[in-house]
Amino acid sequence: MCYGSNAQGTLAIGNWHKVLLTLILLWATEAADVNELPAKDCDEHCGNISIPYPFGTREGCYKSETFLITCNRTNNPPIAFLGRGNVRVTDIWLWGELRAYAFVAHDCHNLFGQSHFEPFLQSRRFPVSSTRNKFTAIGCDTIAVIKGTSGRGAIYTTGCISLCDRKEDVIEGSCSGIGCCQTAIPKRVMDFNILVTSYYNRTESNSRAFGFNPCSLAFVVEEGKYNFSLLDLRYSGNKSRTFPVVLNWVIGTQNCSEAEKVPNSYACKANSHCNDSDSGQGYLCECNMGFRGNPYLPHGCQDINECEENPCSKTSTCTNLNGTYRCSCLKGYEDNSGSINGTGCKPIPPPPPTSQSFPLMNRIALGVSVSLLLLLFGISWLYLGLKQRKHIKRKQKFFEQNGGFLLQQQLSRHKGSVETTRIFTAEELKKATNNYHENRILGQGGQGTVYKGILSENRIVAIKKSRTIDRTQIEQFINEVIVLSQVNHRNVVKLLGCCLETQVPMLVYEFVTNGTLFNHIHNTDHSSTLQWHLRLQIATETAETLSYLHFAASTPIIHRDIKSTNVLLDDNFTAKVSDFGASRLVPLDQTQLTTLVQGTLGYLDPEYFQSSQLTEKSDVYSFGVLLAELLTGKKALSFDRPEEERNLAMHFILAMKDNRLFEILDQRVVKEGNAEQLMEVAMLVKRCLRLKGEERPTMKEVALELEGLKAMEKPPRFKGNMGSEETEFPLSRQDDACLSGATSDSACYDSIKSQVHISVLDDGR
Repeated sequence: MCYGSNAQGTLAIGNWHKVLLTLILLWATEAADVNELPAKDCDEHCGNISIPYPFGTREGCYKSETFLITCNRTNNPPIAFLGRGNVRVTDIWLWGELRAYAFVAHDCHNLFGQSHFEPFLQSRRFPVSSTRNKFTAIGCDTIAVIKGTSGRGAIYTTGCISLCDRKEDVIEGSCSGIGCCQTAIPKRVMDFNILVTSYYNRTESNSRAFGFNPCSLAFVVEEGKYNFSLLDLRYSGNKSRTFPVVLNWVIGTQNCSEAEKVPNSYACKANSHCNDSDSGQGYLCECNMGFRGNPYLPHGCQDINECEENPCSKTSTCTNLNGTYRCSCLKGYEDNSGSINGTGCKPIPPPPPTSQSFPLMNRIALGVSVSLLLLLFGISWLYLGLKQRKHIKRKQKFFEQNGGFLLQQQLSRHKGSVETTRIFTAEELKKATNNYHENRILGQGGQGTVYKGILSENRIVAIKKSRTIDRTQIEQFINEVIVLSQVNHRNVVKLLGCCLETQVPMLVYEFVTNGTLFNHIHNTDHSSTLQWHLRLQIATETAETLSYLHFAASTPIIHRDIKSTNVLLDDNFTAKVSDFGASRLVPLDQTQLTTLVQGTLGYLDPEYFQSSQLTEKSDVYSFGVLLAELLTGKKALSFDRPEEERNLAMHFILAMKDNRLFEILDQRVVKEGNAEQLMEVAMLVKRCLRLKGEERPTMKEVALELEGLKAMEKPPRFKGNMGSEETEFPLSRQDDACLSGATSDSACYDSIKSQVHISVLDDGR
């Protein structure tokens, strides 16, 4: 906001009192405007984005125009922008942060020409967080520079260099300067401009310019939201690609002591306190201990009913007070220790004997002994009371950090069944896992460790303990609870409950006894157990589960990380789909979601990777890779294989095109399967792996087709291309156009089936 004046003439000394009165009125009016509270009909959401006060979508709904959020409702879902600019916002947190999206700078040189894009971001009074973001550059011939203003107009410039000679030298997931580099962001960055160029001055003689790395990229990204991949070196230029950036916000420019002197504009309301910002300018409000809510609204900080968590001992009753609670001893008990949680409540002792019962010396000795004993008990009770109080505060702190309030809000929004979700204590899970002994570990992954636990009622469970307490990953943990609370299916691992009062959050699932599908396919110890009819059964059950998630769940669910390690097997080899940490709920009125790309290389849908548009067909592609894995016994991605065979999906499609399908199938599958049945499954894999999602079948169609194939009558054993002593069914190369996709799948299969020659030798069977 700018202020200006254009006064004429001179001011007579005798009119000074009129000027003073005018200034006072102007000050009062401005103070009232600053302190204006939101109207009752203000929008609290823009699509799926929550907009808490002091932010608002129109005048009268925000504290000042600095906190204006423009909601573009022409999109579905609506998109929120910061102020009147084009900076998209997806999250706003009352602890003084918000998540926005910034564009990627690129410098591309390829056979078709040159493309150059240098974006900038102006965030006005919202500095870029120096602790939550990283400046990142990608490329084998890249100089990236970020420059702009920070603080009170100070100029800053920083950057990094990324070089490499061969893609074999690049380390997946590492940004140490070989193919990818990262550096910190200066403090109080208010705006920035990204410049990216070549270190070697790209020429046609430089293989990096037209080879595996046509572009240099640079961007600011929230730490933990980007993991470098070799596939990023093949990026060919897309101005619409964005990454999340965390911005800071504060109230005004005064610190707490200065703001409190002006009550009319002071933002912190009842039951809250003020915290100075790290920069020394502006402040934030926070609800007092024992309260939670929005500290910027009157009555926004509401009392927490601590008695719901039973903080008092069994010998006392709890009474909730404003901001705290009180433990009172039960009848027949008294507390002489002053404990705050009732642990000092002890039975009232019987009246002491009369003076006639003991001689004087005995009474003195007894009195001294009792006094010393009471003093010792009093000190012990006081110590235990203070220790218990500290323990309660610590559990409450962990509950907040681990997203307990967010979980309650999300379960309420999605109408989750909280009655069926058990809240476990830290002591229960510690005892169930024998203090998390290493011999109880079932598996370890990027999200954490899974332990085998035995509850007090002798029920065996699986306990997932998150690896990190990074606040940015709380949403993914809460997302898995929300998704699983709405799923009730025999082939989905059942969520039994969670524990939020420890330093790292934990989930408790039903225990699935027979390990992962990955181990049964690729570990030699299990190779003898997974016959073809079991593989087809597992594929059918997994497809039916995904069909249920897409079409029959109350809110459609996209799993987003289907792979063989996320399919568990019980003693009957029944499939159980697990790990919903990356899953997304899809509103009924939408068919796709715009989201950060997430998944596992080898299974990741290439269309989703390029466009960030997540649909149910992304799960179809991942399932196609899983089905190819069951047919071939090969891993989805393996750098131990030749380069043209590293990606199983591409290798499978090329093998079908070259009429070499039965050469790459698992020999056990070829020996035990029906030739027509195997060809039908292979054609289904091909349709699932189509590059365009709209051309892939739905999971409902896939499940129906697999169920039909499972019901096919199994003829005597056949084996393909195994020599003269066994049955042969060579495929001719007369229909390459069919296998390349030039004709329809039904016509293609009819043509191929007519070329399958079966001759059973008289071997006594």
